[in-house]
Amino acid sequence: MKTYQVVGIGNAIVDVFAQSDDSFLELMGIEKGIMQLVERERGELLYAAMKDRKQAPGGSVANTLAGLGNLGLSTGFIGRVHDDALGRFYARAMDDNGTSFVNAPVPGGELPTSRSMIFVSPDGERSMNTYLGISSELGPEDVADEVAGQAEILFLEGYLYDKPKGKQAFERAAQLCRANGGKAGIALSDPFCVDRHRDSFRRLVKELDYVIGNEHEWESLYQTDLSSALEQAAQDSGLVVCTRSGHDVILVRGEERAVAPVKRIVPVDATGAGDQFAAGFIYGMATGQSLATSGRMGCVAAAEVISHFGARPETDLKALFRREGLI
Repeated sequence: MKTYQVVGIGNAIVDVFAQSDDSFLELMGIEKGIMQLVERERGELLYAAMKDRKQAPGGSVANTLAGLGNLGLSTGFIGRVHDDALGRFYARAMDDNGTSFVNAPVPGGELPTSRSMIFVSPDGERSMNTYLGISSELGPEDVADEVAGQAEILFLEGYLYDKPKGKQAFERAAQLCRANGGKAGIALSDPFCVDRHRDSFRRLVKELDYVIGNEHEWESLYQTDLSSALEQAAQDSGLVVCTRSGHDVILVRGEERAVAPVKRIVPVDATGAGDQFAAGFIYGMATGQSLATSGRMGCVAAAEVISHFGARPETDLKALFRREGLI
């Protein structure tokens, strides 16, 4: 028996939410609907400008693990936080939510715990401004053999490739997992991340067991239209998943192809939609479901999280799966 059914590795970021309108975004020079990395000074300015702030443990992969914990899987998270108030909050909140935060908060050093200032518009679109802080120092020394090597499934965050040490941590974790019979996969994270690391990501698509991305990320990766991009990806990867923002999800494994229908709803807050899709999909994969069922589980989990404020599920996802006849 493996220690963990799913281990994630990614940026440990405290999400700080506030609601705002488009005029505020324009005034503050915030580009709507995307994730931007910001420096410390800019991060402090935006943090101070937020009204009625709410905070929660975040980071893309950590959000996915929270969804998998909701579904009852044993999970661990490889991340890095400072031994400051936000870092202690983060580690405690992850453990309280059922995911083992395997690395203790780091004392000393200059960089604080990472945080993302998320401005949610009336249409549910989120504009993320992330100060990476100590997360940018995540490295191979943070990846323990007994964690990555004891994972049935490893889930990696493409954003880690923005830092050389993150890339090394990522590759060490994947090597340990696969050497011990586990499956390792990646979320492409966003089209700009793909643009920055296209050659590395194309190599990873060939080396890893599964890859999750949206239509814009796949088009960016192969610099062509979606149909051609997915055809190429299917030749390169063991399992390809493509989400399409309110449209049917496409899943391809070799010659096998499945489509998971999406029920369109108006989002209250789109934060975490991709993260919870990944949770539902990975749950299906971990429990031996078909491609179509795994994709549908992802869609149900994503629909739940966009129906309320925040990036993590508030409803029993298994109950929703039962209602949909998926389990």
